[in-house]
Amino acid sequence: MALAPELASSTDPNTIEDDGTHIDAPGLNYFVMGLFFIFGGITSLNDVIIPKLKELFTLSYTEAMLVQFCFFAAYLIIGIPGAKLVKKLGYMRGAVAGLVTMMAGCLLFIPASQTATYGIFLFALFVLASGVVIVQVVANPLISLLGPARTAHSRLTFAQAFNSLGTTIFPIVGAAVILGGLASVTADQLSGAELQAYRAAESKAIWQGYLGVAALIGIVAAAVWAFRNRLPHDEKSMGDSELVPFSRYLMGLALVAVGGFVALQFNGWLGVLIILSAPVVWLYGNELLKRTRFTFGALCIFLYVGGEVSIPHSPSKSLILLSGSQYFRYKSWC
Repeated sequence: MALAPELASSTDPNTIEDDGTHIDAPGLNYFVMGLFFIFGGITSLNDVIIPKLKELFTLSYTEAMLVQFCFFAAYLIIGIPGAKLVKKLGYMRGAVAGLVTMMAGCLLFIPASQTATYGIFLFALFVLASGVVIVQVVANPLISLLGPARTAHSRLTFAQAFNSLGTTIFPIVGAAVILGGLASVTADQLSGAELQAYRAAESKAIWQGYLGVAALIGIVAAAVWAFRNRLPHDEKSMGDSELVPFSRYLMGLALVAVGGFVALQFNGWLGVLIILSAPVVWLYGNELLKRTRFTFGALCIFLYVGGEVSIPHSPSKSLILLSGSQYFRYKSWC
């Protein structure tokens, strides 16, 4: 989950009882739940396009999983600057910035498909995910503020249900709309001219589908902009302290870059360990590290990444790591 700008977590054991601090903005609850639905659904579309990109570019399993890596790397890299952006712009304008970034990512699929360049596909996914991160930075704290503090936990849990609904509906609709008849055809069934025609149609279907998603996001962004003044922005209310000093943030980014290089050129496990050390640098001395649930959540992510990386090499070890990840995920919510 993306970082929020200087607001208490919904899992904070010190429950806030003061109901006078919430925002009185009727109707915005539905808007925020809609955001949860959108970014949950957008994230799930990766599972629709990964098999088709693998065929389109004749990718190995590791190369195909770069789709997920580039998408979720945005959470690691953009979360902190995204929180700073929302703090500067406010929730509504920050949501518009995130939605516009998502729209730009979708539009980048056009040159990526027309030039058949896998690198541009990955960059488009990173830009798309960056917008999703910014929208999450807005949605998570905002839903906790739109009502009495004593019911913030239930509102956040209910909003997360829309996230799950999006991840259920979007793959079904995406497979039908983005891929159409291609969803039931594979390159293994074709050869020669038919194979070339299939790949051309496959590429066209992907960018046309994401063009439609971009149009939908643009409509949502225009609606949010029209109601931007419903929620006055007060930067001081978000706190004066800095989550992470800029110099330390750059140190973390350097670790991410070095880890990526090591993973690609030398050893995947060592590279992943270096990358995962970046959040430790960013959060060193932060109060979050003193929270047991945050620690469980970090262990969940660590084991999940290890499980995904080890799938092609040792499925049995991968199953153990993924099972451990689910255990710590459960503990982080208990």
